Amino acid sequence: VQLVESGGGLVQAGGSLRLSCASSGSTFNIRAMGWYRQAPGKQRELVAAITSASGNTNYADSVKGRFTISRDNAKNTMYLQMNSLKPEDTAVYYCNARLVAAGTVHDYWGQGTQVTVSS
Repeated sequence: VQLVESGGGLVQAGGSLRLSCASSGSTFNIRAMGWYRQAPGKQRELVAAITSASGNTNYADSVKGRFTISRDNAKNTMYLQMNSLKPEDTAVYYCNARLVAAGTVHDYWGQGTQVTVSS
């Protein structure tokens, strides 16, 4: 599975960005996808996730009500709409796909896209 993120950039506080993650390869075994972020000196953290079968979503408390995760199965693309951005949202954002094959879980990652929110 290959994952390619796009849509990062520099935005002022209060602004919006939409991240995209295009997947290719053996996508039929993907059970869930998600967005993670990592700020300098901090651990990578889950921002939002969505399951493939039901479309159930979950969000980190810090982004609830501001970020929305979605997917377009026909385009094999996942999105993260980020509104009301804050400086603390500044990080490299990574796309993740979790596959289950032969009873084994495999995690795949994109290359990351930088999001910078200025105050």
